[in-house]
Amino acid sequence: MSEPIIKIEHVSKEYRLGTIGGGTLKGDLQSLIARMRGQEDPNSLLGSAPVTGANDRFLALDDVSFDVYPGEAVGVIGRNGAGKSTLLKLLSRVTAPSKGRISFDGRIASMLEVGTGFHPELTGRENVYMNGAILGMTKAEIDRKFDQIVEFAEMEKFIDTPVKRYSSGMYVKLAFSVAAHLDSEIMIMDEVLAVGDAKFQKKCLGKMGDESTKAGRTILYVSHNMNTVRQLCTRCVVLSHGRLIFDGDVEKAISIYLDEAKNPLTLDHDFTAQPSPSHVTGLVKMMGTELLELTSPQISMRDTLKFRLTWKTDLTDREFFIRVLFVTDTEAPCGMAMSPALSYTPGAINQTDFELDTSTLAPGEYHPQIVFCEMDSHGQQTLHDAVPSALTFEILYDEQKLNHLVWNKWWGPIYHHPVKVLNQETLA
Repeated sequence: MSEPIIKIEHVSKEYRLGTIGGGTLKGDLQSLIARMRGQEDPNSLLGSAPVTGANDRFLALDDVSFDVYPGEAVGVIGRNGAGKSTLLKLLSRVTAPSKGRISFDGRIASMLEVGTGFHPELTGRENVYMNGAILGMTKAEIDRKFDQIVEFAEMEKFIDTPVKRYSSGMYVKLAFSVAAHLDSEIMIMDEVLAVGDAKFQKKCLGKMGDESTKAGRTILYVSHNMNTVRQLCTRCVVLSHGRLIFDGDVEKAISIYLDEAKNPLTLDHDFTAQPSPSHVTGLVKMMGTELLELTSPQISMRDTLKFRLTWKTDLTDREFFIRVLFVTDTEAPCGMAMSPALSYTPGAINQTDFELDTSTLAPGEYHPQIVFCEMDSHGQQTLHDAVPSALTFEILYDEQKLNHLVWNKWWGPIYHHPVKVLNQETLA
């Protein structure tokens, strides 16, 4: 067997909780002297809790070890807060481990957030050169690949437009294309495909798959979309609370992740303490959902589902929509529904009631994701917030409504209506 291209040996990453530092040397010295004298910190915010010291620490990663070999496509999966993005930041040398050692052999192309390294005032063309230089490409290399980058990103018409006018989807297309065309041995991707449209996601997965199987490129891919993990990865590691709990077969890893990540069926969900994912703006905050007119999170087939969404934004004069992505309890996608533009009061807590048509869903559990977005005149969407499993409910089997057909769950989550007889005649 060849030597590992990435070696992660007993790596831990510790963060200190609370506000640290006064912003200036003078402020830091004032705070230090006050703490030594047992006095109140003169630089602390009113009403803030003091940082007490050594015990206020958080292990984002705890003694993680595994190797990655050339040409492997390794998925990194786990719940929010499991340590996935921290691991990729360590591998990309954005930050350093508190303990342990990471070594790798080769150039890394990393894409941890949408538009990383892009300057909003520069055009797409200028950002390609700047971002390529940040990733380690020479000007001659960018010149040679520029047309390929722009064509892959489908940005020919907008390449000389300042990127501040780009939607989040346009950002990710161009940023991914630059990283994908870097002649690197290792590509690190953190959920970037969540922003692109379905066609571009398929294109990206095809590109990454080709780079892994044909070019021998090593890929580390973080995602909550298990279908893309299945499609791309040949191996998976599962993180939980900063620790590595599994390393091996993709299907086994997904099974472990789903068992751990599965949310219980409840009437309401609270998102106030849940951080926004990296691929959204965060300018809208969804605070919670509640199923209406139900005493349990279960409905009969063909019933409609009503729910209330609590949310807040300081933006004014914008047209917001929600997108409900139907997924099963195994995270298999089975449809999408879009709302009309929402009425709201900026700066206030808004509650909006919705009704979902679930008549085409088969019996089983569903854990839809809700995405808060706005859309420009060209149909480009900007994502402001996204919450997986924002609703959880079960559709109960109803023999009468299924026309005496016993439903087999392996047939899928979509219920097709009975075949209609339009005409019948007897031929002599």
